[in-house]
Amino acid sequence: MTRITRRLISAGFILLLVLTQLAAFPVLAQDDTPRPEVRDAVRSDSTEPLRERPVLPPQAGRKNLPRKELPFRPEDPGVWTDPILQPDAGAAAAGVGVNFEGINNRNSVHPPDTNGDIGPNHYVQTVNLSFAVYDRNGGLLYGPADTNTLWNGFGGICEAYNDGDPIVLYDHLADRWLLSQFALPNYPNGPFYQCVAVSQTPDPTGGWHRYEFLASNTKMNDYPKFGVWPDGYYMTVNQFSAGSMRFSGAGAFVFEREKMLAGQPARMVYFDLASNGGGLLPADLDGPPPPAGAPNYFAQFSTSTQLSVWQFHADWVNPAQSTFGNLQTVTVASFDANMCNYARNCIPQPGTTVKLDAISDRLMYRLQYRNFGSHQTLVTNHTVDVGVNRAGVRWYELRKTTGNWAVQQQGSFSPDATHRWMGSVAMNGAGDMALGYSVSSSSIYPSIRVTGRLAADPANTMTQGETTIINGSGSQTSTYYRWGDYSMMAVDPVDDCTFWFTTEYIATTGYAPWQTRVASIKLRDCAAPTDTPPVVSITAPADGATVSGVTVITAAAGDDKGVTQVAFFVDGALLSTDASSTDGWSASWDTATVSDGAHTVTATATDTIGQTASATHTVTVSSVPPGSMHVGALSGRAVVVNKKFWQAAVTITTHAADHTPLAGVTVTGSWSSGGAASCLTDANGVCTVTSANLSRSAVNSVIFTVSGLARTGYTYAPASNEVSSVTVIKP
Repeated sequence: MTRITRRLISAGFILLLVLTQLAAFPVLAQDDTPRPEVRDAVRSDSTEPLRERPVLPPQAGRKNLPRKELPFRPEDPGVWTDPILQPDAGAAAAGVGVNFEGINNRNSVHPPDTNGDIGPNHYVQTVNLSFAVYDRNGGLLYGPADTNTLWNGFGGICEAYNDGDPIVLYDHLADRWLLSQFALPNYPNGPFYQCVAVSQTPDPTGGWHRYEFLASNTKMNDYPKFGVWPDGYYMTVNQFSAGSMRFSGAGAFVFEREKMLAGQPARMVYFDLASNGGGLLPADLDGPPPPAGAPNYFAQFSTSTQLSVWQFHADWVNPAQSTFGNLQTVTVASFDANMCNYARNCIPQPGTTVKLDAISDRLMYRLQYRNFGSHQTLVTNHTVDVGVNRAGVRWYELRKTTGNWAVQQQGSFSPDATHRWMGSVAMNGAGDMALGYSVSSSSIYPSIRVTGRLAADPANTMTQGETTIINGSGSQTSTYYRWGDYSMMAVDPVDDCTFWFTTEYIATTGYAPWQTRVASIKLRDCAAPTDTPPVVSITAPADGATVSGVTVITAAAGDDKGVTQVAFFVDGALLSTDASSTDGWSASWDTATVSDGAHTVTATATDTIGQTASATHTVTVSSVPPGSMHVGALSGRAVVVNKKFWQAAVTITTHAADHTPLAGVTVTGSWSSGGAASCLTDANGVCTVTSANLSRSAVNSVIFTVSGLARTGYTYAPASNEVSSVTVIKP
């Protein structure tokens, strides 16, 4: 039965339609297979070190919006006892190590959307609408700063709009950082953008590669959640139609990780899952990589007794062949998601009639993935009603050996009358689990606690008791009731044992005086984990490329404990060793020292305990002496920006006199619509320029003309150009 209710949003915001009340939301039918949409980044660049940028004064944002609801609405079962409710807390308590204050409500918004991750030397935290970088002891290294500080000087939407829903993740495979938020320039109308940045080095205060992606012209990309995977950065969103903000299904994205790590032009693949009920999370990798070629797994709860597990396979050779499909459903113990009949005013606080949002309509971040070799795990949680509107945390460990995913263990943690919600759970390399969450009641101010279990403990139980991270001392009185909307439990990549948790709490009663906390938690001294070898790839020159003269070999390398060096070899002979990744892993090779023909180039990474891994490319050396160069090819394509604007993108290929691709050439040119452009060719002699926004009503086509090529030792011979200009027609 369908029921539509209406809620008025104050301060001139849109009228939000609360959606269909369903016992189970639909999944994609056999004849409703989604089709991938492939898009280039609207713009991208690479920056100078972040530490050299001034911290801009905080700007008030527009994140004080009521939460957008999802359509999973089972009826309240009435008197209810959760069948797997844990009746009491364990005795042993987790040990708290570092425990420091995070970012507060400097931008006058709520909820904070608290998120953070730990790396070998840094902790990075994001909230609405700021971020900060700390050392591992909580010492502030940079910030707090408005998040679009990271896009300062970038131009376009990502620099101009600081709209929030942030995520930061440490990519341990590459020893790099990812930070993202959405940008909504015409909210509630489109277009809608996703801003993604990847650090150039392991130091998040250093330089970043920045990208602006058009998520959709017609559907808002709400509640974006990311997961790191070897072949991409995966993202889920809950989509809402432009203008009306009616729910419009889930969205699944993947961004081209390999290109973004190298700061090269990158693509995304997008599936519009219009018939999906939302609340999807992508798998986020901790520990060893998954089996080669494994898809990224997505999960959501689909009924009050089922989780749905999906798989997303990205094909970067032919992105249009990427697939997203329903892998299976997993039967779980029944649960009641109907907290307070889905009213936001739900979780009580002392000294006020104002209550807090339980957000019981979706899985809570993260969906953590881990590969133990003999089996793979997915760990996640969500808020449930364990009695009569008493919030508890339902948690799951799904396991996969050779067959399908199945429940390995599950539980609902609510050992007394206090409300527990807004959780995040993770598993470390020893198989222990830690669960962090908010607590509140009519006598307990909103506070932060954590519990856990050891791998060998009895299944289905959080055995380690409760530990308080910080006790609150005030209540939130805003009648938006917002809380969360998410928190983050991370695993320390240094020992793969210690957990780090961040979320919000209230210290002083007021409208929205939220503060955040960051704490490390250790359940025990883990046995030395089985360390995994590093992961390494050669980023230039490309496999099969033809090279001549002095060629720079570059590599990307990462390890769960850190990479100490990358050694470069030509035909098995050591060329050089790079022991510092501050400017990336690289070596300079004078190809004049070898004969013409095929040669192998190898990069070997070494981790902190001496384990190594190698990657090899085969390249052809041509001894054609430096001489003339020319344009070998020009190809143009039109890119839709939104209903009003389009852009032209032109790819240029440069050749030496013998018509072999020529790397390292600076190409300059101009657009007939006005403005100059330039780019630097890669190892394949290719680079791309993109025009400014062009009016769809006024500009039907634009011409790009090459005006010059520049590279040391070569002379530009325009008379030899295969083509000098190209026309791009409006889409």
